[in-house]
Amino acid sequence: MRNEMNDATVLEQQPGYLIRRLQQIAVAIFLEETQPHAITPVQYAALQAALRQPGLDQRTLAARIGFDTSTIGGVIDRLERRGLIERRASPTDRRVRLLHVTPDGATLLDALIPAMLRAQQRIVAPLPESERAHFMVLLKTAVDGNNDLSRAPSEA
Repeated sequence: MRNEMNDATVLEQQPGYLIRRLQQIAVAIFLEETQPHAITPVQYAALQAALRQPGLDQRTLAARIGFDTSTIGGVIDRLERRGLIERRASPTDRRVRLLHVTPDGATLLDALIPAMLRAQQRIVAPLPESERAHFMVLLKTAVDGNNDLSRAPSEA
């Protein structure tokens, strides 16, 4: 048994641990900023993707936002119950439901943009302003380089 921990094994110095903590913080900030609208980051992403490309099926939507296909149905169910998104039968395959943001969903997205942007700024606020763009480049490089290893790879 070791008496001293090697710096490489210190939890707070592990990228995975820090990324998980940053994810927790990012979700908390997003929920705080968007609290009056009662929407989660995944619901926001689903609405944005469906608005950008009307008529996506759930599987494609899940791939677009890098979300698990087995649980995207519940996300869509909640958005549909709120009248923010609707499922329409595909004209070519009646088994497939295509997603369309409702006018209420589009209005909500417009109202959410300032809060979402504030949340994004708050997430990077501890970084010196001169390093934020570089941080984003590094973050995107790490995500893109590991995308295929994800349980829910993004096709975006």
